[in-house]
Amino acid sequence: MTTQSDTHSTPPSPREMARAFTPALTELVEDPLYSQVWADSALSPRDRSIATVAAVVALYRPEELPAQLRRAVDNGVTQAELAAIITHIAFYAGFPAAISASAIAARTLLD
Repeated sequence: MTTQSDTHSTPPSPREMARAFTPALTELVEDPLYSQVWADSALSPRDRSIATVAAVVALYRPEELPAQLRRAVDNGVTQAELAAIITHIAFYAGFPAAISASAIAARTLLD
């Protein structure tokens, strides 16, 4: 039987789902991506999240988008800002990618 808390649990990230099949790839995401690239002080984590969400939307990576949206919110990007980013990206990456991203954002961020 599924409880309400089960239906609202956070799904595993793509990285966690891939770990069993490609542990070396997962290690590269952890180090150097998160330990060095994301830690580089040239950009704030908030700015990196904005750039990453824009890239993930533009490249249409629906499996990755929920995790990056949650990370962006954790890094201080508001839902209104994420909506504006997705709308802005529509003019560069196409409206289908932006509409899909909007639907994913709604499922990920709105209760």
